Amino acid sequence: MSSHVLSEIKNRIGIITLDRPKALNSLSLEMVRAITASLLAWRTDPEVKAVLIQSSSEKAFCAGGDIRFFYDVGTKTPMQDSALLEDFFTEEYALNHLIHFYPKPYIALLNGVVMGGGMGIAQSGVASRLRIVTERTKMAMPEVNIGLFPDVGGGYFLNQSPGEIGRYLGLTGEVIQGMDAIYANLADIYIPTAAIPDLLQLIAQSENTDLRVAIRDYASQFYQASDVENCTLAQHRSAIDHHFKIHRVDEVMASLANDTSPFALATLATMNKRSPLMMAVTSEQLQRCQQKSVAECLRIERTMVRHCFKHGEVLEGVRALVVDKDNTPQWLPASMAEVDDALVASFFAEVWPNYAHPLAHLE
Repeated sequence: MSSHVLSEIKNRIGIITLDRPKALNSLSLEMVRAITASLLAWRTDPEVKAVLIQSSSEKAFCAGGDIRFFYDVGTKTPMQDSALLEDFFTEEYALNHLIHFYPKPYIALLNGVVMGGGMGIAQSGVASRLRIVTERTKMAMPEVNIGLFPDVGGGYFLNQSPGEIGRYLGLTGEVIQGMDAIYANLADIYIPTAAIPDLLQLIAQSENTDLRVAIRDYASQFYQASDVENCTLAQHRSAIDHHFKIHRVDEVMASLANDTSPFALATLATMNKRSPLMMAVTSEQLQRCQQKSVAECLRIERTMVRHCFKHGEVLEGVRALVVDKDNTPQWLPASMAEVDDALVASFFAEVWPNYAHPLAHLE
């Protein structure tokens, strides 16, 4: 078990608390294994009727995977340690699948930063989920900012957002707030952080057969449908759908360049900072995953991540953002004009025979 993951059972609720505040609860392999162990143990335990996952800190639910670990393994540690990197992504994606199909109510309290790998442990299946956001929620799939792509099932859950919002979020890596997350179908209900103690007391004392009903009833006092309908994403919905309906990223950027609105100008400026290659790869990923199952999307992403570390774009992104902190990544290729379709396609080339894929067992 991990010292950064606390597990307990209260009122027949299995409670998982992420407790690595200095790293904004960035997921290590040890943490992935601890969460998996608890969920597997509780899956068939008749004394556990639901699961709550939360953070010990108001700053972050989970900021993603431990990208400094990715960099160290990819650049500094002995080659034999690269097996740990392989294990991390295989086991993280298997955990994402376990959560998506969890047979009991799975309640995620998404207070603070929720990004990347944090989204993977938040986006459970429709039948089990309840995703709670607050005014502190800062949600994103920002992988294109570090030379990666929206993984942990992003190919699936970004495609569940209305219109072209999923493509917009995946290609820009933009951060959204709580009401935006509900509008984007990436969260379900809102409560203010001041109400969290009462919410936790409700969870500890509720005798409701389905805890999610009690929580929804409690949250109904804090927001209305109009709050969601007037959020930032809703205000820019027509522009998002217009520009991001285009598959080729260079054409998306050209469309934005022909729009003088503040939203288009800001979005184009953001995309000009992202990895051109990984924006193109992300666009292709989302296109290929549109009609795929969760398991199929995770298998595609597991293949993609192997190619990502082979190419090295992610190592340069992490170097610029986290290691040297110069925020001037030297992307390769350096511009969208230099991105080759064959290079993009190479990120989807099969690495393993179907029977030997690390996630072949997922259904």
